Amino acid sequence: MNIHPTAIIDPQAELGENVIVKPYAIIEADVQIGDNCIIGAYVVIRGGTQLGAGTEVHTGAVLGEPPQDMKYRGEPTHLSIGENNHIREFVTMHRARGEGESTRIGDNNLLMAYSHIGHNVVVGNEVIMANNAGVSGHCVIEDYVNIGGMVGIHQYLTIGTMAMVAGFCRLVRDVPPYTVVEGLPARPRGINVRGLQRHDMSAEQISALKRAYRLLFRSELNTSDAIAKLVQESEPTAEVKRLIEFMRRIDQGYSGRQADPH
Repeated sequence: MNIHPTAIIDPQAELGENVIVKPYAIIEADVQIGDNCIIGAYVVIRGGTQLGAGTEVHTGAVLGEPPQDMKYRGEPTHLSIGENNHIREFVTMHRARGEGESTRIGDNNLLMAYSHIGHNVVVGNEVIMANNAGVSGHCVIEDYVNIGGMVGIHQYLTIGTMAMVAGFCRLVRDVPPYTVVEGLPARPRGINVRGLQRHDMSAEQISALKRAYRLLFRSELNTSDAIAKLVQESEPTAEVKRLIEFMRRIDQGYSGRQADPH
């Protein structure tokens, strides 16, 4: 390990092999850091935080602070961060509220400078959050989501897989998978074609999602009738089925999806 002499590391913290800790970092007891992690200067990692292998934390990030929730009474909770994440300057992530509960971050995510992950949030894999984006408590961010800069996300929301949230949005409702949303408050504007192409989705799959989008968001049909028409006309693709199920549950909010990004 390469630990700068000015770093403060509690003897009860667990550090894996080949960990680098830069000047003035603080790592408390009950912290677990996996192999090949890099902890930047002035980073603070509070107790109850687990950091997966290959993750890099840049200058001034603060991980595992208590939740910003008036109901929190000091009960032991956790922040669990997966492998190969890039956590940039001054990012903040908070532990959960509720004894034994966790804020959970998956693998291969990029959280840009000053972004925030609130308590009890679940983030999937390969998510990108741009500068100053903020996720309030109890939200679910599914895999491959792209969130623009300065986005504000209300508590208890779900953002579906491969969705794109434009910069400066205010999110007060769930974001359907595969869509692009924009505005104040944000509204669906179309299918995230470029994002789907990056994940090797075929022209036929994208075409089916476009048709489903038109029926759900651009026709005069209500959601129930649009879903019924999609199901009746032909066998929906796997992606359309996922979009249909999401729309069926959208009014149930976070509690209807069991806090699972997969």
